[in-house]
Amino acid sequence: MGMPITVKGQVTIPKPIRDRLGLKPGSRVEFVMQPDGRVVMQRAEAPPAAPDRFAAAMGMATALKGMTTDEIMLLLRGERDDP
Repeated sequence: MGMPITVKGQVTIPKPIRDRLGLKPGSRVEFVMQPDGRVVMQRAEAPPAAPDRFAAAMGMATALKGMTTDEIMLLLRGERDDP
């Protein structure tokens, strides 16, 4: 049994496969080419979380001493690198 491909190159993943892989709307999958020509679809690992600039600023009161409020806001917005 084959699945039709839409004009956009999309295909429906059968529910038993989605359930087995734990795929939900928004999940990501990847396709891996095998040496024998087969293609394996697998659940993609979640991308690494972006560093939390607010968590990084926690406990930095001494480092922030002497900075203006505007400078601290730029730092928290990620528009300035040095504390």
